[in-house]
Amino acid sequence: MVFEAFRSALNSLVDKVKYRTLSEKEISSLTDEILLELLSADVAYEAALEMLNTVKDSLTGKTVSRGSNVEEIVRSTVRDYMLKTLNTPQLDIIEAARARCGSQKPYVIVFFGVNGVGKTTTIAKVAYAMKKKGLTVVLAASDTFRAGAQEQLEIHAERLGIPIVKGKYGSDPASVAHDAIEYARKRGYCAVLIDTAGRMHVDADLMDEMKKIVRVAKPDMKIMVVDALTGNDAKQQAEEFNNKIGIDAVIVTKTDSDAKGGSILSIVAATGKPVIYVGTGQSYEDLEAFNPIKYINTILGSTGN
Repeated sequence: MVFEAFRSALNSLVDKVKYRTLSEKEISSLTDEILLELLSADVAYEAALEMLNTVKDSLTGKTVSRGSNVEEIVRSTVRDYMLKTLNTPQLDIIEAARARCGSQKPYVIVFFGVNGVGKTTTIAKVAYAMKKKGLTVVLAASDTFRAGAQEQLEIHAERLGIPIVKGKYGSDPASVAHDAIEYARKRGYCAVLIDTAGRMHVDADLMDEMKKIVRVAKPDMKIMVVDALTGNDAKQQAEEFNNKIGIDAVIVTKTDSDAKGGSILSIVAATGKPVIYVGTGQSYEDLEAFNPIKYINTILGSTGN
């Protein structure tokens, strides 16, 4: 079940504090146990510790007797923490791009991500969503590093019926981004979506290449794509890209297969950047605007017995 591990950890906390007199020592012992469960659910250590300390502060010294709703105390405390963490400014890239239609200044988005996170497919999904809303879009195949990358993006462009600007393999990816922006500017297109080479966040040379693309393209939005199934490494990837290049938002893929659920909370807690979309499948329609309340309700809806 999606997000089951995160939900299970919170269930354990509720079960352990029912019908007890809650001393600080006792609460500390319980939260120490739950910390390991939260870490196993891909909640980053710092976020898990802060959340549990918040719960501990809310419960310490309270006598919980039969009939008291400790479940609601815990759930309310955790909900407040999650709302506070996820309460980042929400971004509507489709409406931002709409405002640029016909202006000769297209809305430019650069997408980052390590190999295998589903970045190219995610770009196609965003392009599909924009086209469905009546926006004109150009794709920039600035991944001139990985063999077959441009062909992969070109297949999506053909299926969607939108133009693509490519370059030779081994050529300067920043020049491809520049050419795509010029193509869109001359034709009054609304948006340019720039694909980039997947790279490990510890690869200094490739990160420098990414910085050059950003300098040339001067994007309105820098989006990091991460895979929910990579767990805590997704949080580390987002932190590194944010520190070295700067990101504005995150898209989390494969949430339909995420049985743990903590990566979204961890990414936002670590970077302070909003998750704007989540991938829920392989088709172009399987991209949902991230709804923090829905996410929290999915995690907390079954807390307790």
